[in-house]
Amino acid sequence: MNAKYVFALILVLQVSMSLCELPEPSPEMVELYNTHKATFMKRLMNFYNKVHAAATPVVEGLRDNERSQDVREFAENLQSKPEYQAFVKVASAIGQEAIPLVDKARTAALGVYEHYLRPHIGITLGRGIDHAKSILDEVLPAE
Repeated sequence: MNAKYVFALILVLQVSMSLCELPEPSPEMVELYNTHKATFMKRLMNFYNKVHAAATPVVEGLRDNERSQDVREFAENLQSKPEYQAFVKVASAIGQEAIPLVDKARTAALGVYEHYLRPHIGITLGRGIDHAKSILDEVLPAE
């Protein structure tokens, strides 16, 4: 019975040690990811600009409304409170601290994907991304 526990412990240690050494992604994979990310961000900015252009006349029409004046005063009062300002400072500091962790996690995920998953699902995922791009080009173009 003890031999089974020793064997299981050795197996678990080997697996945990192999998981500690994550493969690095190739420069081509990083370039592909950055290209997809940049295209997606362009799509989002294009969408934001379209929504902003469509909503501006509506918002301008609401300026004379009494309720909108109350909402504007509430927002101005909230922004002037020290509690709100402290919250904004803490949230922005947490965001700045999280940037290196997110980059490290992204790099690790790209390496794991490229090393373990891409040989099995890379072609199918590439086709799916190309199909999604063709649909997004019609619905939400990047340019």
